[in-house]
Amino acid sequence: MRCDGLGIKLSKVQGSLLKSAPMLKTLTLLVTIGFAWSSLRAELRVPASTAYLEPDAGGARVSADKGVTNWRDPKTKVVWFGELKQDGTLQAALILRIKQDVTSRLKLTIAGQSREVRVEGDNAGEMRVEFGDYEIAKEGYQSFTLESLDEAVQLIVDVESLVLDGSAIEDAHFNLKPRRNAASVHLAYPVPREVKVSAFYCEMTGIEDPLWTYYMACGWHRGYFGMQVNSPTERRIIFSVWDSGGEAVDRNKVAGENRVTLIDKGEGVYSGSFGNEGTGGHSHLKFSWKTGESQRFLVTAEPVDETHTIFAGYYFRPDKNEWMLISSWKAPKEGKYMRGLYSFSENFVGRNGHVVRKALYGNQWIRDAAGTWSEVTTAKFSHDPTGKADRLDRFMGVENGQFFLSHGGFIPGYTGYGTPFTRPDTGRSPALMPLPPLPASNKLNSDR
Repeated sequence: MRCDGLGIKLSKVQGSLLKSAPMLKTLTLLVTIGFAWSSLRAELRVPASTAYLEPDAGGARVSADKGVTNWRDPKTKVVWFGELKQDGTLQAALILRIKQDVTSRLKLTIAGQSREVRVEGDNAGEMRVEFGDYEIAKEGYQSFTLESLDEAVQLIVDVESLVLDGSAIEDAHFNLKPRRNAASVHLAYPVPREVKVSAFYCEMTGIEDPLWTYYMACGWHRGYFGMQVNSPTERRIIFSVWDSGGEAVDRNKVAGENRVTLIDKGEGVYSGSFGNEGTGGHSHLKFSWKTGESQRFLVTAEPVDETHTIFAGYYFRPDKNEWMLISSWKAPKEGKYMRGLYSFSENFVGRNGHVVRKALYGNQWIRDAAGTWSEVTTAKFSHDPTGKADRLDRFMGVENGQFFLSHGGFIPGYTGYGTPFTRPDTGRSPALMPLPPLPASNKLNSDR
């Protein structure tokens, strides 16, 4: 006799065990519990609000309350991603909304196996559509791809959720929240607090360039400076400085004495305000920086009195082989130098949070108030709350002598929060390079 739930052959139980009533009761209880656990295992429902659309992220509408709607083009695929930590059998179903008296043909592909189903709508409410069994040969990330086989979807099918069951879903990991952005990732440079940083230099190379990516090279306690992919035809160099005060959303609520003010900006640079992430002064240059080409950034800090500091961002124009000012801002309630230095990579629109973003960050240097340059070769990894449990595809490391940050792509493994890394020295000090104007060396004020 074989008990499939626990894989126990009772015929192999020793005779002495069978003669022992207490132990026999224990065995029977274990078998019963095994069957009960198998039958009570909860199926996994993955909301359609967590899915991505391929190849066009705008091929339908994805929302937290309704899932996938406005699915007009049959070329658009609905794709979920998740990590299966067990091999074995997986049963898949979909919760759909299909118009009454309408027939649709759908295909669901998992682990290279496709199942097709013909669906007939019988009411205006939700219906469950079973796609059958799939065999998962090994653990790891899987894609779950839904396609329409109709000539035109014509707003017939709305998708509410993907439903999974079977032994392969034990301990499976999916992001079940509607925020589809890849986790934002950061590297922090541990500069001693006593160092008064008057300039921060960093070279950065974008390795991947999907839409809605911001690779930030030089961040500090009052602002950030980097490059962004805004559209298929537009890229930007962005320099922003935060206001004082605690307003997080609306700059119109920030009093004049707390606002940063524009001092100067370069040719072709737009300047204005920003909000919703704190408030402050924003500037950008529309410039088609190139993927795979190292970009150079420099931020300077010049205290002008006891309560104000001018922060300036300079970008090295590779097309002109010269530095240009993006903008400079006078920040109130400051009067000191830079601190809290960091870099980051951000996926600021979640519609393509499933693709890889990667950049290299290298040759970082700081200049102190006395004018001495020092190379920064250590950094620590961190991530935003999304990276804590929802999206684990986030990494930092050292590659080709530079730090790298990578996020998205549903790549196995992860880098632990707070992990330190050290890159090799380059010895390529900015002091040996032509540079834009730097704050005057000021040993008397280096204790600010």
